[in-house]
Amino acid sequence: QVQLVESGGGLVQPGGSLRLSCVASGFTFSVYDITWYRQPPGKERELVAFISRGGGTTYVDYLKGRFTISRDDAKNTAYLQLNSAKPEDTAMYLCKAGGREKTYWGQGTQVTVSS
Repeated sequence: QVQLVESGGGLVQPGGSLRLSCVASGFTFSVYDITWYRQPPGKERELVAFISRGGGTTYVDYLKGRFTISRDDAKNTAYLQLNSAKPEDTAMYLCKAGGREKTYWGQGTQVTVSS
């Protein structure tokens, strides 16, 4: 069974940090590109960061410097590091694995940035 499971979300204070994980199973993770998205309450889903199967990364310009995407193919896991968290980072964070013919989505992990 194909699965993508996000974890690591929770409550973080402004200025704090979190590392989100996206653990894959049931498919060949190493040949899939990984994208992290987020969806704030009442807003549309937006792209945060991308990492190719070769390890190349792309970020949304206004988020670059606070977010870092990485992957560990040996662990079938992708990560999203959030530093200097802001209240506007509050959102459901979702992981997508995109292959040549197939795309898989996780269920998301909630990040809340608040005092």
